[in-house]
Amino acid sequence: MSGTPQNKLTLSHAQYASSPFHNAPIHMGLGSWMCDDQPDHLNDWLEKWLADLEKEPEPLLHQSVIEDFRNLIETDPEVYMGFHRIFDGVPAKDPLGRRQVKDYKTMLRLFNGFLSKAPEFDNRFLVFLPFTAVLQWPLAMANGLTILINRQVNDQFHRLFEVWSQFLASTESRYVLTESETGWLGPVAMKQMPNFVETFVCDPKQPYWGFQSWDHFFARPLRDGARPVSSPGDSSIITSACESKVLRIAYNVREREQFWIKGQPYSLAHMLNNHPEARSFIGGTVYQAFLSPFYYHRWSSPVDGVVERVEVVQGTYFAGVPSDQLPDENAQALQGQQSFLSQVATRALIFIKANDPKIGLMCFIGIGMVEVSSCEITVSKGQAVKKGDGIGTFHFGGSTHCLVFGPNTKMNFLVNVNTLVPVHQAIAQVQ
Repeated sequence: MSGTPQNKLTLSHAQYASSPFHNAPIHMGLGSWMCDDQPDHLNDWLEKWLADLEKEPEPLLHQSVIEDFRNLIETDPEVYMGFHRIFDGVPAKDPLGRRQVKDYKTMLRLFNGFLSKAPEFDNRFLVFLPFTAVLQWPLAMANGLTILINRQVNDQFHRLFEVWSQFLASTESRYVLTESETGWLGPVAMKQMPNFVETFVCDPKQPYWGFQSWDHFFARPLRDGARPVSSPGDSSIITSACESKVLRIAYNVREREQFWIKGQPYSLAHMLNNHPEARSFIGGTVYQAFLSPFYYHRWSSPVDGVVERVEVVQGTYFAGVPSDQLPDENAQALQGQQSFLSQVATRALIFIKANDPKIGLMCFIGIGMVEVSSCEITVSKGQAVKKGDGIGTFHFGGSTHCLVFGPNTKMNFLVNVNTLVPVHQAIAQVQ
């Protein structure tokens, strides 16, 4: 969102170059999902959590899902070795002397604490992805990739995030929805979400403004007329499916590509979960744009048409492309990973046959990110949709989405990369 602070993950380039971290491939820019214009605050946050763990003897892990995760690590020799290896590569402290997570037991104790916490607003430093913050080093290591995409480990993360999702959908999660300086409904937070009351369905006169949970606040609906649909009677206009910033527009996309290499080319067969119709998109166009935690998180149909197929693909949670290169100074919101994630992360596929024959079959892909990977589809096969009609939503988070068009869909894009595009705004016109 315009005006949202930009950040690197932990250190400035100058600090990094002169630090013990210099030869370690750790960086993964998190941008407005972990907002900060002073990179050292992430490790301040982690240091506080680690200090709190030390204040009392190691407790029993009260969440059974955490116990199950520990049992997997300790009974499976490959998983046990894998978690030791990834933490062996992490330094005990960062260059400013703050401790790092060095073993799986500490990791699990932190996870146990996160399961009963909702994301708290902090204008100085917003940690929206606490599990990712703990795994910031392993995520960028080659041996970290190996263990974190292990099917049994991924299944444990799935169970873990189901428990967290239940908490975030409960009334207990509303403790962060206050009008204080550090509350999501307070004046400081509202500066990040201007015209909130006029834009979203809420009632400031009610407790928690009428929101029943953190997720209810996060996946809040728009008021009628808040985001009018561009050119509703013109089928040649394609509209934005999400409130998002344009990441990339790729042409002449191939069926299969090495999507993990530099440049992260799109691989249609993998993006579309090897659906038979994937071949019809060969040589076509992919439009991708990413969301911020402050944005509207529901999805809308970008065209008039009929839903032909829907599917939620259960992908991996913590797959990343290891790199020994520093991120760009302006890297945002896992921006360097998002094209890669469109092939491997949890994602919702909604195939729509547009009424306009110049568009034909297209596909919306809603892509979850790390621990915020819940995708809900709200339309079904055979359902007619118009531009602007709701088709689904992210819950608890989300990251990015793609629109995929076939090679015969010739269009002029009306938006540029890095442009923030409101939902329902025109993004392209068919020729």
